[in-house]
Amino acid sequence: MIEPVQIRVNGKTVRVPGEIVVAAAIALAGNTRFRRSVLGESRGPLCGMGICMECRVTINGQPHCRSCQTLCEEGMEVRTDE
Repeated sequence: MIEPVQIRVNGKTVRVPGEIVVAAAIALAGNTRFRRSVLGESRGPLCGMGICMECRVTINGQPHCRSCQTLCEEGMEVRTDE
């Protein structure tokens, strides 16, 4: 059985099933906006394959990470463009 992991999403501690993608963990944390477009519109995952780039977030200080392609790891810090 895969053990749950604890991550932080925008400063909020969230316990999620291990080995799920960050995009799913962000949604479980209750966030619907992952980033903003250049016009300020809300954006979130669209393709789920890492092609559309709408799911980009900052993970452990690294900007522009594709949250739909990154697995959650214990202690991970995730920031969306709230």
